[in-house]
Amino acid sequence: MPTPASSSCSVSRSNAGSRPDSNSSAAAGAGMPRGGAGRMIRVLCVDDSALIRELMVEIINAQPDMQVVATAPDPLVARDLIKRHDPDVLTLDVEMPRMDGLDFLERLMRLRPMPVVMVSSLTERGGEITLRALELGAVDFVSKPRLGIRGGMLEYAETIADKIRAAARARIRPAGRAVTSPSAGGAQAGPAHSTSALSTSVQSSQALSNPAQSSLSQSNSAQFNPYSSSLADRSVDVSVSHDTVGQDTVSQDTVSPPAAAVASRRPLLSSEKLIAVGASTGGTEAIRAVLQSLPADAPAILVTQHMPPGFTRSFAERLNGLCRIAVKEAAHGERILPGHAYIAPGDAHLTLSRSGANYVVTLDQRPPVNRHRPSVDVLFDSVARVAGRNAVGVILTGMGRDGARGLLQMREAGAHTIAQDEQSCVVYGMPREAVELGAAESVLPLSRISGHLLHQVQLAGRSQRV
Repeated sequence: MPTPASSSCSVSRSNAGSRPDSNSSAAAGAGMPRGGAGRMIRVLCVDDSALIRELMVEIINAQPDMQVVATAPDPLVARDLIKRHDPDVLTLDVEMPRMDGLDFLERLMRLRPMPVVMVSSLTERGGEITLRALELGAVDFVSKPRLGIRGGMLEYAETIADKIRAAARARIRPAGRAVTSPSAGGAQAGPAHSTSALSTSVQSSQALSNPAQSSLSQSNSAQFNPYSSSLADRSVDVSVSHDTVGQDTVSQDTVSPPAAAVASRRPLLSSEKLIAVGASTGGTEAIRAVLQSLPADAPAILVTQHMPPGFTRSFAERLNGLCRIAVKEAAHGERILPGHAYIAPGDAHLTLSRSGANYVVTLDQRPPVNRHRPSVDVLFDSVARVAGRNAVGVILTGMGRDGARGLLQMREAGAHTIAQDEQSCVVYGMPREAVELGAAESVLPLSRISGHLLHQVQLAGRSQRV
């Protein structure tokens, strides 16, 4: 049963960090990370389940660097608690009484952007709603177990804490900007951030009967892109040379043509070319931005995105409806074809193999690597061995270091390698590790990656046919 609104509470600890001043709060609202070194991460938990709220408090307050400052049973109560506590991170249930989590998230990100981690059920509809939440600007999500909720949530404790830490460091992109193509010249600025505006907006929405359904029905035409910004104007390919990796200096290389221009010049010359992509936190929207810009005759693409089972099929189907290439969840043993992207299923490693002259998908249940299955390192390692210089590797936004070592192996095998730059990352973790390791040959803003990919594939096609 839903918990009544009167059960909302504030939660404190004796070692609580100091409340951020107005300047730090304003900086966070402008897109800068909110969680600073040496201070506690302040979390507000919003969930209609009293058990989930209790478990989130238990998990979060057990960590040395974070605390729950308040809990709320629904967004209407959360609205007032946000004003009172100015939390660094919000955990938000998807389906709640009085106001739907998706509708609240859309208004929050438009009027008062802040890091949000969604709490979602492991169902097909839950997967679709979660992907919509990530599109609206949520940083990440936590899956509620179907059975044994208490034991399951406590088993996820380390993962939940890591996701909250990553969210506190994330760059938040305000909603209200128009979607721009990689070659577009800028974006319309969103509205000013205002708690009072959020309050008014939330109050006016109480009469909505089913906002989740209406939000989902509009997903394909949504005009929000968390990555559209002045970064779209950046057209310089920043290439890191072998002798400057790990230093502060980078060399500016040639301007890479946008995807549309490259695609219109000549057809791709070899079906043997391959692109491998890895991502984690913030990756669903980054992957969408890259794949959506590719032409129908693009090389085959293998994608590992850190996701649990039950979400990757919905993710693939959503991309398939948005992209000119065909996108599907990868199946063991299937042939890899140009014009197709293959998403690693949750809880299975995706690797590249050969069957005669053909590339094929291999899925396996080996132990997690870097605490992940699927692992980006596992994919990149296999691509380095099997495709070598016929591949291009891309590491996108995400926390941790999964994929950095594998990208280095790809570069050493002759592949061209790309890391997303810090300014366009939601979390600059995996790309940073790759750059510091010397694995990234080019460091690019997200808006330039798809065009650069095709440019590199065509350069390789002119020099050799496979």
